[in-house]
Amino acid sequence: MAQEFKDILYEVGENAVRITINRPDVFNAFRTQTVEELIQAFRMADEEKSVNTVIFGGAGDKAFCTGGDQKVHLSEDGLYGPRGMVGLPIEELQSAIRDCRKVVIARVQGFAIGGGNVFATICDLTIASENAKFGQVGPKVGSVDPGFGTAYLARIVGEKKAREIWFLCRRYSAQEALAMGLVNKVVAHEQLDAECEAWAAEINALSPTAIAIAKRSFNADSENIRGISFMGVAAVKGYYQSEESREGVRAFNEKRKPDFKKYA
Repeated sequence: MAQEFKDILYEVGENAVRITINRPDVFNAFRTQTVEELIQAFRMADEEKSVNTVIFGGAGDKAFCTGGDQKVHLSEDGLYGPRGMVGLPIEELQSAIRDCRKVVIARVQGFAIGGGNVFATICDLTIASENAKFGQVGPKVGSVDPGFGTAYLARIVGEKKAREIWFLCRRYSAQEALAMGLVNKVVAHEQLDAECEAWAAEINALSPTAIAIAKRSFNADSENIRGISFMGVAAVKGYYQSEESREGVRAFNEKRKPDFKKYA
């Protein structure tokens, strides 16, 4: 019996499993249910024998993923109930992407912001439309990713650039992301799907066991970040319960500038 999902789409194609966040009305922001479904989808993809690749994307033309859905951040208990140290198992999803034996390609057609930027970072490869935008917003909305989103990002783009990304919360074009090493290739918007499929087809011709070993080998060098993430998320749990963090969420939902200083 095929698995039915509400927040995502799952399809096994000729050259890749396609996992797509299907919440375009909120720029593919994720809630608890989205994360739970993505974890299951990546575990299913890990067991799929017919292909070597996962193409991970977002529905619509506007966004790959814009991180956590701030409209439900303060109140969500989700379909499955809160799980994980911060109410949703985001660190478990990050591990599912890294632990998947398939090559995971991030297909970025629009905004990859916040948690979406982290997803693009930890995927094995990233192919972007010329319309794509990358960046962090955590400190603007009372949030942070204290593991793969910071320490692993620094390994990819360098310490100085990673600190700039988090401390200034700017947005970067696809070409800027390519120049800093966050993206493997930038193509015209209408060529994005064909390019992702071409890469998947090339990878699909290779030995799945050799690819899995290579991926495990790459991951081993940065595996200590999983421990950093565990400790960091424990700290974030306390931070999310603070009025300073809640002010960021309130301000975002009220479309105003946050006043963090009165709570610091």
